[in-house]
This record gives sequence, structure tokens and C-alpha cells, in this order.
Amino acid sequence: MADAARAARMAQRIRVIVAESIRKVIREEVIENLTVTDARVTRDLQNATVYYTVFGTDADKAEVAELLAKNTGRLRKEVGRNITARLTPTLAFVADEVPVNANLVEDLLRVAKEKDAAVAALAEGKEYAGEADPYKHDDEDDQDDAEGR
Repeated sequence: MADAARAARMAQRIRVIVAESIRKVIREEVIENLTVTDARVTRDLQNATVYYTVFGTDADKAEVAELLAKNTGRLRKEVGRNITARLTPTLAFVADEVPVNANLVEDLLRVAKEKDAAVAALAEGKEYAGEADPYKHDDEDDQDDAEGR
């Protein structure tokens, strides 16, 4: 077993190698929309997972996934040439869902901000039904004790 720091260094090196090699190995126009976002290597340095995003339509995403699956062996060969390890890790390509999830969270936050603004607009110019602060505070207890209540 390798330590976690070595696995992390190897993962970063694999990410760079794969990102550079994709354009050499796969000569398709749709690859121009591909970005390698991250790579993870298991602690035994046998398997690497490469995360990627594709900007474009769902058809472009499917085509890129197919091209990566078809050319995994050629990309692994490039990785093997450029790392100094006894064994070349197997490569698995996974579409990165972080940008999609981030957009969903941003949309939810925007809707919440709009609703907060609507509530603030309704509350403007309104008065409290009772006191502005209906809670009893510690300094009031001291006054009640001083007055004998």
C-alpha cells in the first residue's frame, strides 16, 4: 500500500497527462468541449478514476463518453509512458456532476432570495401587533426585584 500523499500526487499527474493526451489520441471535434476536472487513484495505485465535464448538448456528452470508452487503452498507454510507477493504473472515466449540481443550488438560492425580497416588501411599513420585542430580558428581572414584584 502506498501512502495517501503518493496516491494524490499520482492522481494529479494522471489528470495532467490525460488532459494533454486526449487531444492527441482522440482527433474528434467534439473533444474540444471536454475538460478533465479531477482524477483519483486508489491507495494501492492500481485504479484511477478520471472525472470530466462536457459543455454542450446531451448528444455531445454521450458521444464523448463513447469516445473515451473506446480509447481508454490508448490513453492508459500514454499514462504508462509518462509516469514512473511499476504498474500503470487502469483508467475509468466518470462524468463530473458537480457543475450540474452547483447550477441547481444556485437556482434554489436565487428563488429563496426572491421570496425573501417579496416577504420584506410585504413587511415594509407594517407595525407589530403587540410590542416590537415581546420577550422578557434579564435587565427587566432586576427592575422587578428592585420594585418588589
